[in-house]
Amino acid sequence: MLRLLSFALFIATWWIASLLIGDAKLPAPPAVLSVLIAEARSGALFVNLGATLARVALAFTLAMALGSAIGYLMGRVSLANRLGDPWLILLLNLPALVVIVLAYIWAGLTEVAAIAAIAINKLPTAVVTLREGARALDPALDEMATAFALPRGRAFRHVILPQLAPYIAAAARSGLSLVWKIVLVAEYLGRPNGVGFEIGVAFQLFDIPLLLAYSLSFAGVVLVIETLMVQPFETRLTRWRLRAA
Repeated sequence: MLRLLSFALFIATWWIASLLIGDAKLPAPPAVLSVLIAEARSGALFVNLGATLARVALAFTLAMALGSAIGYLMGRVSLANRLGDPWLILLLNLPALVVIVLAYIWAGLTEVAAIAAIAINKLPTAVVTLREGARALDPALDEMATAFALPRGRAFRHVILPQLAPYIAAAARSGLSLVWKIVLVAEYLGRPNGVGFEIGVAFQLFDIPLLLAYSLSFAGVVLVIETLMVQPFETRLTRWRLRAA
C-alpha cells in the first residue's frame, strides 16, 4: 500500500509539474502513456527491453562470477592482494565512458565489446566487496573445519559461503544498479537497438514523450526485478543472521 501511495504521489507531482512547466518540456502522463501503448503495440518496446535485459544479464553474470573469485582470492592471499590492488584502484577510478569507447575502438561496434565494457565497469565493485568479505571470515570457523577434517568443497559450502553471503548480496545489489545505468550508455554509443539506443533517437528528434516512455518503462522493469527477485534473494542469503526486532 505504501508503494502504491508513493506511485500515486509521483504521478500527481508529475502532472502538476507538467501543468506548470508546459507540455512542450514535460508532457503530461496521458501523452506519455499513449506513446508507450503505441510502442508496445508495434512490438518495438518489447524488442528493445529484451535486448537491454539480455545485455544486463550477461554482463552482470560475467562481472559477478569473475569479481567474486578475484575478490575472494585477494582477501585470502596476501600476495594476490598486493599484485591486484593497483589494477583495482585503476579500474575503480577509470570513467565508464572511457572503458566503453576504448572497447568499441579496439573490438569494434559489436555485442561482445558492449558486454565486455559493461562487465569491466562492474567488476571492481564486486572485487572490493568480496575482498572485504573474505577478510572478515571468522578464523575460529576455519579451525573448526580443519579439526573435523571437512573436505574443502563441503567446508567452502557450509562454512565460508554462508559468511560471504551478505557480501555477495551487497555486491549484487550495488552492481545491478550500476549495470542498469552503464548498459544504456553502451547502447546509446554503439548498439542498433535497446532502451539506450531509443533514448538516443528520442534525444536527436527532441521527442520528449518517446524519451519518457522508454525511460519509465525501463525503470518499471527494474523496479519489478528489484522487488520480485533481488530483495527475496538478499533475504534468503542472509536468513541465518540475527536481525533486530
